[in-house]
Amino acid sequence: MADNDLKEFILRSLWEDTGDGDHSSLASIASGTSGKARLIIKQAGVLAGVRIAREVFKNADPGLDFKLLISDGTKVKYGDIAFHVSGSVHSILRTERLVLNIMQRMSGIATGTNEYAEKLKGLKTKILDTRKTSPGLRFLEKEAVRIGGGMNHRMGLYDMIMLKDNHIDYAGGIENAIKSTKKYLLENKPDLKIEIEARTVADVEKIISIGGVNRIMLDNFSVQDTLIAVKLINGRYETESSGGITLETIRSYAECGVDFISVGALTHHIRSLDMSLKAF
Repeated sequence: MADNDLKEFILRSLWEDTGDGDHSSLASIASGTSGKARLIIKQAGVLAGVRIAREVFKNADPGLDFKLLISDGTKVKYGDIAFHVSGSVHSILRTERLVLNIMQRMSGIATGTNEYAEKLKGLKTKILDTRKTSPGLRFLEKEAVRIGGGMNHRMGLYDMIMLKDNHIDYAGGIENAIKSTKKYLLENKPDLKIEIEARTVADVEKIISIGGVNRIMLDNFSVQDTLIAVKLINGRYETESSGGITLETIRSYAECGVDFISVGALTHHIRSLDMSLKAF
């Protein structure tokens, strides 16, 4: 995300929370009061969102002083202090909830992603996220996946062609979908890779016979059928397993030799990491 886009997101989020003023702080604390706060980790996990937190403070009040103690991607434990911030108490209180909302969610995603990535140690398979993200927060959630050791599949509908079941059905089948896509790319010249979903081993065989794609997604395949499909593809196309794969089953799929495994739960089924911003 560009710096201007991040700034716009931060200012919009602050306005959403503050409206015409933080009346709790204005009513109880004298203007000009200075103070300090620290970000305390209250649960073990992978820290993410510190970079964004720094930008929140900077955009809310350039006079706030931010001291980094722990960087994004670091494994943290209960009681660790990620950073100190000092300056206007009104500014610290105005930014507190936004910083925590961002960091708790991003750290939860990074922690969950890291758990999946650890299961793939020693294998070539990479863990991917999906488009199952919170509207307006995709850039944060996908950054958190990267911090946790995963890879981003695609940012949106615009940076990869992905022919899924509905595309194939509406197009009139696998062959029509691929041929129409190749014609579209030839005429419009976008530099995009093509991924296509296979729902059965027979679909894989048909895709191979037609050709012209970059990656085949094996959607909701069993481990046994995944192994069969990978052998059929034989390295001619990238392979991706997807659909209901869990921490308990991910290594079994990876051991079939797929290049990627996508897991929507990385961003849509997460537990935020517990932390708090406390005065000291």
